[in-house]
Amino acid sequence: MSGIALRHARVRYGPLEALHGVTVVAPGPGLTVLLGRNGSGRTTVLRALAGTVPLSAGAVVWDGADVTRVPAFERARRGLCLVPERRAVFGSLTVRENLELAAGDITAALDAYPHLAPLLTRRAGTLSGGEQRMLALSRALLARARVVLVDEPAQGMSPTVAARTYELLGALDACVVVAEQRMPPGLRARPGRTTFVHELRRGAVVFSGEAAEAARRGARPTG
Repeated sequence: MSGIALRHARVRYGPLEALHGVTVVAPGPGLTVLLGRNGSGRTTVLRALAGTVPLSAGAVVWDGADVTRVPAFERARRGLCLVPERRAVFGSLTVRENLELAAGDITAALDAYPHLAPLLTRRAGTLSGGEQRMLALSRALLARARVVLVDEPAQGMSPTVAARTYELLGALDACVVVAEQRMPPGLRARPGRTTFVHELRRGAVVFSGEAAEAARRGARPTG
């Protein structure tokens, strides 16, 4: 299987279990959306796929291989990029330095988000929330990752920049998984590809299917 998946995954934070035997499949290249309110487990799914939280049971499968015991840094080296909701940039470095950590040529990042060009000499920690999201996503674009995991990609962005962000993510030639509270209206996969949706509620998957089916059933996180 091409892409990345959790198989019957359980994750614990101390005495509390955050994921209760969750199976989530994200085909690649393609676009997968994790829907759920805060506390639903969608962020934990991203962390489990990235290897930043351990599984207490189950497996992570990437391109058909079990990578459950592969550490996060090695998954990153193999082409997995996680863009967390917070602390996604190096605040003490400038915008340019953040971008150059991902690639020597930062042209593609500035083409994606022209708003970053006049901010290149600013320290990332002084940027607004939306600007930091642009910077974090630009670094992911420059990395040319095979798997891109993004927690609330458009948080703090204007509607216009958010639409641009969804367009960029949908066009990537990668396995892209985004976590959102609700289905973004502008999120579209490349022509010929299907957007898949997994809706989570209280650490369990309550719906898995194509985005069109989710729209028909009115998929909304409710708890």
